[in-house]
Amino acid sequence: MAGGVARSVDQGNGSSTTGDTVEIGIAVDIPEPWGSVLTRRRLEAGDPNAVQAHVTLLGPTEIPMTALPAVERHLIQVAAAHLPFTLHLRGTGTFRPVTQVVFVAVAAGISECELLAAAINAAPQLRRELRFPYHPHVTVAQDVAPEALDRAYEDLADFSAIFEVECFTLFSHSGQTRWQPRRDFRLGG
Repeated sequence: MAGGVARSVDQGNGSSTTGDTVEIGIAVDIPEPWGSVLTRRRLEAGDPNAVQAHVTLLGPTEIPMTALPAVERHLIQVAAAHLPFTLHLRGTGTFRPVTQVVFVAVAAGISECELLAAAINAAPQLRRELRFPYHPHVTVAQDVAPEALDRAYEDLADFSAIFEVECFTLFSHSGQTRWQPRRDFRLGG
């Protein structure tokens, strides 16, 4: 990893994390009662990468451990520069046939998520090439049988949740543990 530039890694692959690097992700957690409903639905679909329901702002990214303090300082500045906002999740969508993903759609709060993601990714330590353009969503089934994707799509078609987003969370991951929250960053300072 020349020059401390981040590289993307697969979410389930902790083997690329070493003592000199840390795998991080940044997301907006989905609060209760909706978070557990969406998390459970992803587990029921048989998704091997099921994690707590969230809207990703920065996908799994490996950085040098020495870059973590600078990244956290950057996230403090990003959070201070963005106000809390209302997020409305409604209905389902899919990225099929490009990728085998079914998600709950973000109906309101899209631009706020896009602005946060762009500001977060502006840090030199976090710049990376993305496979696809950023599209805020909550994954509820990924890389499972087509029937399980169809069921998740149909079962959550009428899903709706509206809540205030007051912070985003930095998560870290190692090969021995699942994603763990590391620190919350409150919007608006």
